[in-house]
Amino acid sequence: MSLKVITYCLILFVFGITFIAWTSGNANLKIKWLILKGGSLKVNGSTNINTFSCIVADNTPIDTLICTVNKDASVLMNGKISLDIYGFDCHNPMMTLDLRKTLKAKEYPSMRVNFLSLSKFPDLKATPEAIKGWVNIELSGVTKRYEVSYKFSMDNMKVIHLVGDRSVNFSDFNITPPRKLGGIIRANDRLDVEFSLDLKEVN
Repeated sequence: MSLKVITYCLILFVFGITFIAWTSGNANLKIKWLILKGGSLKVNGSTNINTFSCIVADNTPIDTLICTVNKDASVLMNGKISLDIYGFDCHNPMMTLDLRKTLKAKEYPSMRVNFLSLSKFPDLKATPEAIKGWVNIELSGVTKRYEVSYKFSMDNMKVIHLVGDRSVNFSDFNITPPRKLGGIIRANDRLDVEFSLDLKEVN
């Protein structure tokens, strides 16, 4: 074998090894999380005379979230939770009925949170880690995109606990805050939304 052929083979070999290493180093990592039963969503609001808190508990169907970790460490997410508006409990029958009516439950019986991204993949330790992310919230036929503050942690059973919170407004979704007694009692526009999910990594 001539020196020229040997040199050519070596170049091809080095190029092949370099290409494999580059591909491996730049491959996107996909991680799947199973959404466990027991999730909840809480909405805190206020009127001109008091405050209220409404919750949907144990209403999250079993579903999955898929995280794609990119080479720049950013994380894309694919998955959603869907919550039954009729499942809201405000611990006051009249307030519960008013909220369902305000959110147009008959026309749009579900609220959906679609997960879009994370600023980084969580370290998943016992100590909660604060991470930002983006979601689409669909309510009363309107979809809005929000940046959400998350806290991620993992217990000794390898269950991942995710808590997210964000303030939204009724008006974001073209909803007029509820009023009662001829407008004497008026709900304020702002709502503080917090959702909690338990997740488990699956293959």
